[in-house]
Amino acid sequence: MSNTRPSSRSRRTFLKQAGAVAAVAALHSRCADASQTSSEQTGTSSKGVVKNRAPLAPNAFFTLPLGSIRPTGWLLAQLQTQASGLGGHLDEVWPDVGPKSGWLGGSGESWERGPYFVDGLVPLAYQLGDERLKAKAQKFIEWTIMHQAPSGMIGPASNEDWWPRMVMLKALIQYQEATSDPRVIPLLERYFGYQLRTLKSRPLKDWGKFRWQDNALAVIWLYNRNGDAQLLDLLRLLHAQGFDWQANFADFKYTSAVTATSIKLDTGGGLGDLALATHGVNNGQALKAAPIWSIVSRNPEDRKGFQQMLDALDRYHGLPNGMFSCDEHLAGRSPAQGSELCTVVETMFSLEQSLAILGNPSIGDRLEVLAFNALPGTFTDDMWAHQYDQESNQVEVSLHRKPWTTDGPESNIYGLAPHFGCCTANFHQGWPKFTSSLWMASPDDGLAAVAYAPCELHTTVRGEPVKLSVETEYPFREKIRIIIQEAGERELPIRLRIPGWAKAGVTLHVNGVPQPVPAAATFAILRRTWKRGDQIELMLPITARVLPGHNGSLSVRAGALVFSLPIDQDWLKLRDRGPASDWQVFPASSWNYAIAATPANLPSNGGLKLSQAAMGSPPFTRKAPGLTIDVTASKVPAWRAVDGVAEPMPPSPVLKTEPEETIVLIPYAAAKLRITAFPQLKN
Repeated sequence: MSNTRPSSRSRRTFLKQAGAVAAVAALHSRCADASQTSSEQTGTSSKGVVKNRAPLAPNAFFTLPLGSIRPTGWLLAQLQTQASGLGGHLDEVWPDVGPKSGWLGGSGESWERGPYFVDGLVPLAYQLGDERLKAKAQKFIEWTIMHQAPSGMIGPASNEDWWPRMVMLKALIQYQEATSDPRVIPLLERYFGYQLRTLKSRPLKDWGKFRWQDNALAVIWLYNRNGDAQLLDLLRLLHAQGFDWQANFADFKYTSAVTATSIKLDTGGGLGDLALATHGVNNGQALKAAPIWSIVSRNPEDRKGFQQMLDALDRYHGLPNGMFSCDEHLAGRSPAQGSELCTVVETMFSLEQSLAILGNPSIGDRLEVLAFNALPGTFTDDMWAHQYDQESNQVEVSLHRKPWTTDGPESNIYGLAPHFGCCTANFHQGWPKFTSSLWMASPDDGLAAVAYAPCELHTTVRGEPVKLSVETEYPFREKIRIIIQEAGERELPIRLRIPGWAKAGVTLHVNGVPQPVPAAATFAILRRTWKRGDQIELMLPITARVLPGHNGSLSVRAGALVFSLPIDQDWLKLRDRGPASDWQVFPASSWNYAIAATPANLPSNGGLKLSQAAMGSPPFTRKAPGLTIDVTASKVPAWRAVDGVAEPMPPSPVLKTEPEETIVLIPYAAAKLRITAFPQLKN
């Protein structure tokens, strides 16, 4: 059977019916601001950047308003796939975000799932200019705005938890940036006034205590627009009540896979500090805690907290796909351990915000690895099903309890809401927010390409419109062409991130004229007055390389892509969920190979052979993988699976007992069953 679940007649029927619903929804159009421009109405913002207001420390870069960046090329196809799949239809098939949601005034789920859904739906709708999706998002936004309590509190009255409001704040901010709705800023002012009055008697706890930085990010956004000094007091209060992530990683104690017993998971319903400090999503969100606080504190030591945390997670829990293990608590470095989808998208958001604050190009490298591997690697090709946990070495997708630290047997099946529904509601933010973060503004009134994908940029710089397009099939191809369509009449600095892996062969041209060769792990800076039709061409040579890993294992990358051995697959449907379904996937070919490679291998010395292949649309599919890598390998008969999980790899190097073969690796996300970390064959 194919590498993704087959289309069903029920889905075709559902989509036909949904088309009729969309026709009605398209009639719903609300102009929140009479002065709204036509470009804003189509989701393309022409507003400029808002920089940090004193006494806040300046950012290295500043994010652009939602709608400034629109996807094109393969990225557009990917977002359209999300809109055609669960991302655009979840409220129609899943009651938790349906008409009875507490965030629509109903009696249904009233905690985080409605806000999670809207936090990704708003950017998806406005980036695609999709009126149907805008209408879906508007219902949640409208209810939240229109039902703010006289006290300033927002959200369903059935709970007072600060945490789900933090998520809705992100959705409201994106919506305001896209539409200029004049109601949003006064709502935030009333809500933050309520928080400041109330937090002393009802302090942060549980999830809110560990995710305070998301609340702080929204407060900073508002302060930069109204300058209310009381918001600085609120920032200090949130920090004082929040978990001290920097202290946690200054003396990091969780250096191996945790167990339910070691973190006292049964104590306090899993909400004790030990459990929450080792929770994967909390750690993914916390990566931005130190950078966010550094804006307030202006302390250089706080700026170091990000790298300290990321280094510890990599050292003790890092995986070949760029993630750290969390299934759903920190789980060590075995490539058979999983990573929760919520953690992937929250880590991406933390990287995007941290890159804006710190300006470190290596953060862009990591962001691309997650966006091009771990994010698409946990979905079926059509994005109608996802996993709760994905594994780098994923030899079976089935109802087994191994190898999860604290998760259950549905953790890695593909489905509508496997194991727990948080990821079903939250995955939507991954692709749209990545799109929003491809370009940022610099303090010198310039622009910075911090990640690469095909897109169009529409913004203003010093009051003048700037438009440019990025034409590329990166990360599957090496050429990135930037075409200037409008850039004003002043000098406009443009920064281009040069990845750390691009150590040789990089070239940069402007209108065909060679520019100085930029160094890896830096930003190349082009300063000039640009004219319509000017072209920048950046070549980032993609070569295969081998990286060392857990217990002497090896993994293979080329550019920003991680490569895996695809395992032939048999898909078994567990249950129908309307147009969605739940699936198990079983292996139908051998996977237990060691590879003849070392971290010093290069294509020129025969270690690896990188080849271009047909590229699909969207691109992360086995039938059209874009790139492939041939590598010499040999089977290791003693390496087997137990209860659907690859056993720990034999220590490397391993003796060759079987004939050598050439195996073909494909991009990680294209292989739904895969081996990504291999033992090394002994020479």
